[in-house]
Amino acid sequence: MTDRPVEEHPIVQNLRAWDDRAVAEVSQFRGELTIVLPPERLRRAAEYLQAERGLQFDLLSDISAVDRFPIEPRFEVNYHLVSIPLRQTLRLRVWISGQDPVLATLIPVWPTANWHEREIYDLFGIRFEGHPDLHRILMPDDWEGHPLRKDYPVEGFRT
Repeated sequence: MTDRPVEEHPIVQNLRAWDDRAVAEVSQFRGELTIVLPPERLRRAAEYLQAERGLQFDLLSDISAVDRFPIEPRFEVNYHLVSIPLRQTLRLRVWISGQDPVLATLIPVWPTANWHEREIYDLFGIRFEGHPDLHRILMPDDWEGHPLRKDYPVEGFRT
């Protein structure tokens, strides 16, 4: 690790040079870089991070979601990226409202997003616009609600 400010990290500078509004916030903890993006910039930034020669984030290893209820924006979605040729990792974070939780699908950029997005849809109710087959993956098709939301009834719904 170096003592340079996180704002001077080459990945951050590269992304800001490409689009100065793509980076909302930056943090680093124990050598792990996190870039917070506005939701509307996620897809274009992902395409850039994957295609740009100096970045080459060719693997989406995981997508995770967090329900921060009752805080707004309610949902936090984290994309864990790896550049295999450059041996770098990066976390992209997006915050979205609980009123209409929708993000663009990243399947055209990284096909591995498919099942991750379906799992998040199933358990949190976050929709991924443009997903070719967005339906439940873990819960039965007739299941009501999204079990990992903090306001989901712990004992189930009363009938």
